Amino acid sequence: MLKRFTSLPYAVPLTLFAVTILAYGLSFWRLGFYWDDQPISWIRYQLGPEATARYFSDSRPVWAWLYQLTGFVLPLRPAWWQLFAMFWRWAGVYAFWLVIARLFPGRREAAFLLSLLVLLYPGFNQQWVSYVYSHFFIVLFFLLFSWHLMLRGRTIPAMIFSALNLLMFEYFFLLEFARPVIIFMSLRDEPMTNRERTVKTFRSWLPYIEVIVLAILYRSLIYSHPGFGYSLTEEVARAPIETLAQLAGHILSSLWIAAVAAWGQIFQFPTPGVNGLRTSVLYAAVVLTVGVFVLLFKNKQNETAASNAKHDALWLIGLGAFMLLLGGVPYWVTNLPVSLGFPANRALLSFMFGACFLLLGLIELLPVRVKYFVAVLFVSLSAGRQFLWSVDYARDWSSQKNLFWQLYWRAPGIEPGTIVLMNEELSFNADNSISAPLNWIYAPENRTRNVDYVVLYPTNRIGASLPALEPGIPIRYDFLAASFEGNTSDALAFYYNPPACLRLLEPDLDSKNRLIPDDSLMREASALSNADRILPQPRAVMPDIYGPEPEHGWCYYFQKADLARQFGNWEEVASLGDKAFNLDDYPNDPLERFVFIEGYAHTGDWERAIELSRVSYRVSREYVGPLLCRLWERVEAETAESQGRDALGQSERSEALAEIHDMISCPPP
Repeated sequence: MLKRFTSLPYAVPLTLFAVTILAYGLSFWRLGFYWDDQPISWIRYQLGPEATARYFSDSRPVWAWLYQLTGFVLPLRPAWWQLFAMFWRWAGVYAFWLVIARLFPGRREAAFLLSLLVLLYPGFNQQWVSYVYSHFFIVLFFLLFSWHLMLRGRTIPAMIFSALNLLMFEYFFLLEFARPVIIFMSLRDEPMTNRERTVKTFRSWLPYIEVIVLAILYRSLIYSHPGFGYSLTEEVARAPIETLAQLAGHILSSLWIAAVAAWGQIFQFPTPGVNGLRTSVLYAAVVLTVGVFVLLFKNKQNETAASNAKHDALWLIGLGAFMLLLGGVPYWVTNLPVSLGFPANRALLSFMFGACFLLLGLIELLPVRVKYFVAVLFVSLSAGRQFLWSVDYARDWSSQKNLFWQLYWRAPGIEPGTIVLMNEELSFNADNSISAPLNWIYAPENRTRNVDYVVLYPTNRIGASLPALEPGIPIRYDFLAASFEGNTSDALAFYYNPPACLRLLEPDLDSKNRLIPDDSLMREASALSNADRILPQPRAVMPDIYGPEPEHGWCYYFQKADLARQFGNWEEVASLGDKAFNLDDYPNDPLERFVFIEGYAHTGDWERAIELSRVSYRVSREYVGPLLCRLWERVEAETAESQGRDALGQSERSEALAEIHDMISCPPP
């Protein structure tokens, strides 16, 4: 029965759709917004369609129309956008299958395998950046559907879709030059000489050349892109040998990454100890299920078919090599990086088709008995690898939600014009990414071109947008649709290292906190942290994308206690501590106890303050000891007057201070 299913006309699109869900969508409701999703969606939904047009005005103005249209159709709900992105990924691959099935008649299973490889290509792992890449995949669909319409003789519609691809943005621009090769391949079985076939190919391609010329004129005359600050011709003129050697290295490196190293990632397997038992079991289920789906499409090959397969393999390899070159040219002439890392692996979308053609061509050269199973191995493991990445994205979204809910608890309001300095903890976001939700939360009514807040990662911005970690430096950051202006004297510094809580850094403590890694630069940033920028009056409004407020665990009480400490409400700090330490939860950073140590000391519960100090000290005497000394110096100074009037209180205070000094061996102040 299942074998009979594969012969039905809708079997391929349904199977492609099922594989799409297995690889990318098993937990779509747990996924959110990442990287450029954040600022572009904030600009579209908060600042409005006009701001979207401004954002794309000097680089991709036609693409802005697409964002404006989709913004009217879909609400700002991550789950909707995840489904939308998966739909267009599937639609593009289905259009691609229609093209390949036409180019290789009688090789339905090969066309199916190639489509699956394109669907699951592991060089690109950003499917879940759904707001942005849904628009990428719509444009890719335009290109692939244009090829399909062309092969069916629908020239005018094909030209329109070709123009949409060429005018919207540049990622798939040069892939348009694969069109004549596709036309030539479609004529292989027609009775004509190669010269006649070439002439017919050129005549068929001619209307699309006109579209390309018009697109180039539009891009060069109608608007001007600011460029990337690199000119290959100028570099060759300045240092020809060095530049050409660098170019050759860049070409070879990017081809290796796209065609070889990308596939190597599928052999990174999960382990229950690292990834968890549930994830490991689901990974195995995805791999096996996809493998079964693909095996259902296996047909027995006779000798003629095997001979054709060898001949087709050469075409696949040749087309793959050509498309790899087309995909690489934009990055080679601009010296832009091509890597497997995030977010640079978006460049591999341009190489994706070439890498998949090349791989399947090489597989087709293998013996008949093994080649299909090798193809199944690549397809099923690629599906598994994409599934593992989806788990990583889901965890990162959970971390992002926790970050902003904790910030919301710690800072009911923040003075406009504040710079937020933070370490790079979120894997799939940049600092300008999370600047968007920061403004959405703390300035929900601001729809002007003046942005109230900005997040800066010192590790990324030092020496550029952030000249130095010193007070009094004016800062300007351009979001294209709007801009921020502030000063480093008006900054907050936060450190986030989950499962530990988000923590507002204190200059007197954290400048010497060796639990903060050196390379984060957050110890230096702590000197700029000005808690007075936080307002007690509630101004923040959490956007719906972050869902309902989480259950109040340890970090909630820590944040609220730290807020109460900031405004000297020590009774509230102690009360929150009583609740926090009765939870089935616990601190994951010894400094999370410090606020309660202060609270209990200020309210006269010296025994509890000493007990918490002892527990924190045991975590790391070398690292925590000096910080406890600084904390207790502060406690000693701040409690001198408040508890010095009561003889009993003064005695308990003196005994507590003496015990702390003996325990930690603090140097004399």
